[in-house]
Amino acid sequence: MTRQGSAAPHQERHRPVVRLEQVWKTYGEEEAEVTALAGVSVAFPASSFTAIMGPSGSGKTTLLQCAAGLADPTRGRVVLGDTDIAGMRERELALIRRERMGFVFQAFNLLPALTGRENVMLPLRLAGRRVDRRWLETIIRRTGMIDHIDRFPHQLSGGQQQRIAICRALMARPEVVFADEPTGALDSATGEEILDLLRSSVDELGQTVVMVTHEPIAAAHADQVLFLRDGQIVGSLRRPTIATITHRLAELSGAR
Repeated sequence: MTRQGSAAPHQERHRPVVRLEQVWKTYGEEEAEVTALAGVSVAFPASSFTAIMGPSGSGKTTLLQCAAGLADPTRGRVVLGDTDIAGMRERELALIRRERMGFVFQAFNLLPALTGRENVMLPLRLAGRRVDRRWLETIIRRTGMIDHIDRFPHQLSGGQQQRIAICRALMARPEVVFADEPTGALDSATGEEILDLLRSSVDELGQTVVMVTHEPIAAAHADQVLFLRDGQIVGSLRRPTIATITHRLAELSGAR
């Protein structure tokens, strides 16, 4: 699948959609203080796919949470477009997450009493926004769910439920989609399909995707991979392959 595509109308290719500036995140106090992020600065360009990798405890999930406004940095700035979201009140952050971000997690987080279509539309309904029916049908078709969208979650496979979650993430035309181990609960074949779908959302829909993963196969779908260790970015790869990612991870594990 090609890595070239037209950017979404609201995004200018290569313009940073999200950037972190000298972000620190610590937990606890004094002797019990733990530093999860130590002065991280990074920008995620529009219409790009970035994977974040690193050993357990390296800070990759914390980085994602800070970038998505799910955790407040101890110090530093997190800027979405032109909006500094660090230190915002929760009500303001909730609105920004709902209006300008999409989320795909290992747990699908679908409401069991709603059909797939109703789950996809729910965030817009809660926000009191009109549902763009043409866009809804476009993303349902692009995700291959046209024949399954009106079923309930218990009637769907894990891969189909994750496709619904991706539809929901794309429904509001977000500036960025954050994905945290999105294939972790899926078998390898289904996981590959989900990764191809995220890849095509960048190439064909101009979406921006930031994904945390521990799997080289998953990270190889990205345009670039960022490597973290001890709360700091210690390297990156452009146009990564499974072989180059595996080699870099081995180097990272041995560098102590």
